[in-house]
Amino acid sequence: MKKKRLVVIGGGFAGLNLAKQVDSNYFDTWVIDKVNHHQFQPLFYQVASARIEPSTISFPFRKIFQNHKGVHFVLAKVSSIDVSSQSVRTDNGDYTYDYLVIANGCSSNFFGNAKIEQHALGMKSTYEAIQIRNNILESFEKSEFSEAHMNIVIVGAGPTGVELAGAFAEMKQNILPKDYPNKDFSCLRIILVEGSAHTLNSMTEPSKIASEAYLRKLGVELQFQTFVKDYDGDQVTLSTGQMIPCKNLIWAAGVSGNTIDGLPQDLLVRGNRYKVNRLNQLIGFNNLYAIGDIAYMETPLYPNGHPQLANVAINQGKLLAKNLKSIVNQSQPKPYEYNDLGSMATVGKHKAVVELPFIKFQGYLAWFVWMFLHLMLILSVRNKLLIFFNWAWNYLANDSSLRLILGKSKKE
Repeated sequence: MKKKRLVVIGGGFAGLNLAKQVDSNYFDTWVIDKVNHHQFQPLFYQVASARIEPSTISFPFRKIFQNHKGVHFVLAKVSSIDVSSQSVRTDNGDYTYDYLVIANGCSSNFFGNAKIEQHALGMKSTYEAIQIRNNILESFEKSEFSEAHMNIVIVGAGPTGVELAGAFAEMKQNILPKDYPNKDFSCLRIILVEGSAHTLNSMTEPSKIASEAYLRKLGVELQFQTFVKDYDGDQVTLSTGQMIPCKNLIWAAGVSGNTIDGLPQDLLVRGNRYKVNRLNQLIGFNNLYAIGDIAYMETPLYPNGHPQLANVAINQGKLLAKNLKSIVNQSQPKPYEYNDLGSMATVGKHKAVVELPFIKFQGYLAWFVWMFLHLMLILSVRNKLLIFFNWAWNYLANDSSLRLILGKSKKE
């Protein structure tokens, strides 16, 4: 039997797990991504706060696929899809397909505010996390602090915003006084801005309350039911009318799907996600699929679509690999449904919240569970050991010693 040509756009959790699981006896697989490595997004905040190095959460695709027969990697930026000729157009050539899977995820959603987008710091890639680290550290290196350099504003109080705020608050307490003994960091403010009434809105009330208490204990300023109206790189304007001098505004307030030219616009739903059926097929197409954050699937348990979580992406990728084989063999594919494994977030040392299907808890145990589960998700044994060593050292010394400024910052 002649192999089918499978093209996968994006090597995040969804695309990577699909490519690794697909049967090479049936498919010749091409993974296209604009960067040459898989990025472990849950730990971007630790790169941004100088706790771990970027290389420990970045995994080259060619290394990953060395032992996966029939999987090829293409470093390219996709420009469009031509469904009539069944080809994907990129800046590195065109690639035909029998089956196409869109798994290129999302980027920061600035809700149409071009000015904020121009000046704010996003955190949806390793590169953006490095930019945040560079900007923050360069602010501390100024011979004279302005008020704007001493205000770190984080927009969005989901897990990313909460974890980042806690990390910078711990840096203020434990590290900066030692690194800069001649400077006064008492006026450094970490301000977390959230449009709703609580942090961690996807979690239950006890977790919300616990996370807010942890943040306040660390000295983070919480501003609820507040939105950022404007930001020019020097000053943040809030919906309350308050103006905050700020050189470092970090945007963690939402995501929008990375859409691709060439597909019908009526496939898009809120958040710029492609509507798919229970097999992850784009509505109206038999050989086009979308998985992960870019896919919007309504099911009885999730009538408003699945949450944009790593576990959803991983499981959709794995199931689609099996379903594609079933489709080629003309047997019945299995519809997808998400089995909620729970959610968690860490705020700082010994401060975390964990919600599993059978139990919910906070504090010391939650913090250790968070670390263990994230460590198990890291791809390579080498990187697991490196991250474990960094965490162990940071735990004992309250100092990661990884505060390198690499390359130019976003703002000169």
